[in-house]
Amino acid sequence: MQAAPKPEIAASAHDRVYRGLRTRIMHGQMAPGQALTLRGIGREFDVSMTPAREAVNRLVAEGALTMSSSGRVSTPELSNERIEELAALRALIEVELASRALPRAHIALIDRLQTINATIADVVSNRDSVGYIRTNLEFHRTLYLRAQAPAMLAMAETVWLQLGPTMRALYGRLRRSEPPQYHRLIIAALKAGDEPGLRLAVRSDVTQGLRMLAG
Repeated sequence: MQAAPKPEIAASAHDRVYRGLRTRIMHGQMAPGQALTLRGIGREFDVSMTPAREAVNRLVAEGALTMSSSGRVSTPELSNERIEELAALRALIEVELASRALPRAHIALIDRLQTINATIADVVSNRDSVGYIRTNLEFHRTLYLRAQAPAMLAMAETVWLQLGPTMRALYGRLRRSEPPQYHRLIIAALKAGDEPGLRLAVRSDVTQGLRMLAG
């Protein structure tokens, strides 16, 4: 009879599946409404059904996946009202994070943001939607880490996670050909120590695209 996996092995398998799926969803590598099966997840990550199910349940609890009454698991297809709500949440949380980061925004941070923004320009010119979402989130996360507000950043990441597939759909609709103009305004406000300008630039950056999608 096969021995049951040790608890720490089972936990690491669940964590590996969870993190893999979470990253994929957050970066828009899955379309809205895309179905998943426990068997398919288990095969892809080479795990049994138990860690696959635990990872899925955790992502359902975070709003990254939905589960129907029949047990069908898929990425969320957000209504316009839900998109508006999440855009408003992004504005509230991320404006506060940026404001808290401003006093700690040293030259090295600004240089790093400029480097990331140059990368965003490259992925935009290559029409790489997943690369765009990934580097755009890296830009925001790099700034917000300076806020030293981990609970608030975790809330922001949960919103990003719920929006990942929708952001993929938005990118396809925008046909973007240049990096977001508001990133340049965010960097300029950080250089100038301009808190009102920074708050406005972040609020505009995190809401304008989503509002267009919900419009």
